[in-house]
Amino acid sequence: MTEFLPTPDLIATRRAVSDAESSAASRRWWDEDADSYQKEHGAFLGDVDLVWCPEGLREADVRLLGDVKKARVLELGCGAAAGSRWLVGQGADVTALDLSAGMLRHAKLAAERSGVHVPLVQADALALPFRAGAFDTVHTAFGAVPFVADSAALMREVFRVLRPGGAWVFAVTHPMRWIFLDDPGEAGLTAVHSYFDRRPYIEQDSAGVPTYIEAHRTFGDRVRELAAAGFILSDVVEPEWPPGHEEIWGQWSPLRGRLFPGTAIFVAHRPAVS
Repeated sequence: MTEFLPTPDLIATRRAVSDAESSAASRRWWDEDADSYQKEHGAFLGDVDLVWCPEGLREADVRLLGDVKKARVLELGCGAAAGSRWLVGQGADVTALDLSAGMLRHAKLAAERSGVHVPLVQADALALPFRAGAFDTVHTAFGAVPFVADSAALMREVFRVLRPGGAWVFAVTHPMRWIFLDDPGEAGLTAVHSYFDRRPYIEQDSAGVPTYIEAHRTFGDRVRELAAAGFILSDVVEPEWPPGHEEIWGQWSPLRGRLFPGTAIFVAHRPAVS
């Protein structure tokens, strides 16, 4: 989120939006922000690594995806696809998908630097261009889920492309962060918004056209979305801020991270039998 820190010529607000508005805003935002995002965060994320969150939790250490050798894996909202390239090294058959051509351009550049290539697909997460049961695992680290208006529909679409028994693991901003300002300092320690206000945060131009949209769901909402889609939720990981980690990433900081969680990672599975 970038709440209350919008570009000077933009207006911050909250209101209902459509899937089309969310898709258009996200495509535009990430196309335009891709270069600066990679310049700021590329070193932290690496070219070949799966880092789940600003707390620095790495898949190499936690293995939330389990054994992926020979697994068919889809990464949603892959950005520069560092996670997908890391999974190739684990023996997975990986496809990386993103809405933004700008981010996929960085995925191509990182592939050239690292020598690790994965198929890249530009598509909307609400309309995945894959057959039913095409993947053993679907995952995303802060991609797609917070940037669609109808995240329940996204859960259903992921369920569709997973085989029975397949895993769905996604990291998002911790829902409780919605009540605080996006400030890594002391101003970000005071609750100012209702946790139950589900209107998305929007930055829009003077004509009212959204340029950035981020949705909010409560913890209960996420559990109900997963259950309604048919998933079994097996774990929720709330990474603690690690000692010695002093890097600030947007609203994530040592000050806030040592007091309350900034990330929630949901681990779910499609039942092996219907």
